[in-house]
Amino acid sequence: MMGQNKCSLFLLLVSILFFNLENIVLANEDAKIQVYIVYLGERKHDDVELITSSHHDMLASILGSKQASVDSMIHSYRHGFSGFAAKLTESQAQSIGELPGVVHVLPHSFYKVQTTRSWDYLGLSPYSRANLLYDAKMGDDNMNACKMMGQNKCSLFLLLVSILFFNLENIVLANEDAKIQVYIVYLGERKHDDVELITSSHHDMLASILGSKQASVDSMIHSYRHGFSGFAAKLTESQAQSIGELPGVVHVLPHSFYKVQTTRSWDYLGLSPYSRANLLYDAKMGDDVIIGVFDTGIWPESESFNDKGLGPIPSRWKGFCQSGQNFDPATHCNNKLIGARYFIDGFLAANGKTFNATKINDYLSARDSDGHGTHCASTAGGSFVNNASLSGLALGTVRGGAPKARVAMYKVGWEGGEVSSADILKAFDEAIHDGVNVLSISLGIDLPLYPEVDKRDVIYYGSFHAVASGIITVCSGGNSGSAAGTVEDVAPWIITVAASTMDRSFPTTIVLGNNQKFTGQSMYVGKDTGFVELFYKDRNDLEDQRYCEDISSNDTWVAGKVVLCFTLEADEGGIKEAQANVLKAGGLGLIAAKLNFKALSLYYDTTPCIQVTFETGTQILNYIRSTSDPKVRLKPTKTYTGKYASTYVASFSSRGPNSLAPAVLKPDIAAPGVDILAAYVPSEDNLRGYAFESGTSMATPHVAGIAALLKSMHPNWSPGAIKSALITTAWTTDPYSGEPIFARGDITKIADPFDYGGGVTNPNGARNPGLVYDMGTQDYINYLCAMGYNESSIKHLAGKSSPCHGGSASHSILDINLPSITIPNLKGSVTLKRTVTNVGNANSKYQAIVDPPRDYH
Repeated sequence: MMGQNKCSLFLLLVSILFFNLENIVLANEDAKIQVYIVYLGERKHDDVELITSSHHDMLASILGSKQASVDSMIHSYRHGFSGFAAKLTESQAQSIGELPGVVHVLPHSFYKVQTTRSWDYLGLSPYSRANLLYDAKMGDDNMNACKMMGQNKCSLFLLLVSILFFNLENIVLANEDAKIQVYIVYLGERKHDDVELITSSHHDMLASILGSKQASVDSMIHSYRHGFSGFAAKLTESQAQSIGELPGVVHVLPHSFYKVQTTRSWDYLGLSPYSRANLLYDAKMGDDVIIGVFDTGIWPESESFNDKGLGPIPSRWKGFCQSGQNFDPATHCNNKLIGARYFIDGFLAANGKTFNATKINDYLSARDSDGHGTHCASTAGGSFVNNASLSGLALGTVRGGAPKARVAMYKVGWEGGEVSSADILKAFDEAIHDGVNVLSISLGIDLPLYPEVDKRDVIYYGSFHAVASGIITVCSGGNSGSAAGTVEDVAPWIITVAASTMDRSFPTTIVLGNNQKFTGQSMYVGKDTGFVELFYKDRNDLEDQRYCEDISSNDTWVAGKVVLCFTLEADEGGIKEAQANVLKAGGLGLIAAKLNFKALSLYYDTTPCIQVTFETGTQILNYIRSTSDPKVRLKPTKTYTGKYASTYVASFSSRGPNSLAPAVLKPDIAAPGVDILAAYVPSEDNLRGYAFESGTSMATPHVAGIAALLKSMHPNWSPGAIKSALITTAWTTDPYSGEPIFARGDITKIADPFDYGGGVTNPNGARNPGLVYDMGTQDYINYLCAMGYNESSIKHLAGKSSPCHGGSASHSILDINLPSITIPNLKGSVTLKRTVTNVGNANSKYQAIVDPPRDYH
């Protein structure tokens, strides 16, 4: 349709268009912003404002201006260490990594409860070039177009199309390289105490990569400046690499996500408020000890956070309550809840979103929308609340382990249970600065575990600095049991907690039409059903549908009946779904027989969902098959305590041995973590705001509360001494019956140290342990050396110039002063040593008694 010259001109213009389009997109993608963490190691001084100012100066040196640094920076880490988080391009991050003083620059990452990963599962990851997504080149195959042109025109057309697809592929690959994400830049110990100067240095470092101070401000998410030095920032991969090459950068790592893993429990543990001969009174109920909680926030109106009888806030407290959505410090904080902060910048930056309350079902404040954080905080340090229950179940006085301790909430958990690693590190930084005595952290990361010096697990890094600052750090061991080697948070400076049951049960009576009686477990708070029809679906005229997982809401045969079903699954979700389907189909209730009768996740409801053993279920089935008109009567649940229920390690509780260092026993200790009643976010069905929860998340604040009592009674004891006192005095038999403690799982067995560490925590025993196996920072460094970790990595974590004197070969992991002895693969004889410290009476005498495993001596 045009002359030869016009056609040539047209094709030239198309070629120019494709060329320019490629350059425009590539230029845009090179400047794509993501969050990077710039870690600067130890603080150089104690002036936190000076530290932050130094972060900005560093960032501005890359970004080109102070304002760019301010806009880029997300966090300045300036208390426990030095560093910052900032929004950067990849090239800016790389430039920061090359600055003096930068230990490492890493992209922000997430820790998650679980992920939706169908495309990754199918192998179509957008972060890999070796898959169909890139090999297909956007469907580069269209020969039919040639039929509409001559051969020469067709060849030219296909050449242009090929060029276009080639350029599109390069554009996509450039997009991948310039993808913005959050990186954590860890700089090690602080070089000084001026936190503003530390933050300013973080900005300077970031600006040196990003080109201006303003770009540094826009990029940075957190500046870590209290317990250590570093920052989190939004960066591209190349920017992160550049920052990682800067002097002083220990490492740069991508942000990751962590997951967020009572009325009777404290009496069960021997801490009755009606007896003055126990740790509760010796420690003055934890008066003036400060417990910090990393979790999903707090419901400040809960009665568990009243400050009746509490004196002024301890003068050493440097923290504060932060204003936010539905959270007013003037009315929501008091002498009990003395701190409430929230950390979301890393979460938002990594997800590429701003906070929108209509899309994110949460509060932009320290207020809890989930209930997990409120539950944990009240378990550790909640005040006395009389007549607490859940519709009459577990009625009694609810309280925390240290009811006069002060509570500080550091909200790091957001929508879907996602917890940003950059935000966790910032919470550690601020908690170190604020002056907490104990940290309760019910968070975890997916298996397999990272080594303690690996930059990708920020809990190891943050907790090392916290313990070095004298803060007792208690973490959940995880809910991946009962398989061996699944325990998490295994660093020897952390107290790692397993979950056990206690002497309370919720029996529900089942009466059959022939007057046989059975007992199941549930939380049924409705009325006595009277005798109603009992049904099991295996009649010849019906499709076989006997398993709980097969019950549908469309099953008409369910209406007006109590249904019996069996399940082979360990997951509790199938029973809960079956109960819901029975109700939707008009059924009256569910009896679920479990082959694996583990520690139950009981379902509070006004409609019965009763769990029984496979044996009991089979006996009920035999009755159904013996009569043409089977009937059943279900009675409301009762609460029993004492001899009715034995102590078990919960089936879900993660088990040892320690997969990183089998010679270091993990978990350390067990505590009640099954069906724990504590404060919760109120709901339409739960107006007062108390609920049952199970998990190692619930066991962890029990140990944190006891640690707070011990710290109150023995203020000069180190975190290592308190950990030793807990482990060496724990119960290895049921505290009331004297019978062995069992561990539930695929099979039920007598519990051993890989199930519960030293045993179930014994608070009153821990107050006077006699001897302790104390450990300090140098002991933990010796452990890292004995593990054979790279000495530079240990130096970056510990801040020591020559951490491994004599090299790793001169350190034996068997000689680390742990309050336990674990010898993997013992063959022949082994000699090891321990050092004990007398914390009992000055003239005490001790006799060593060895009770070796069978066949060893």
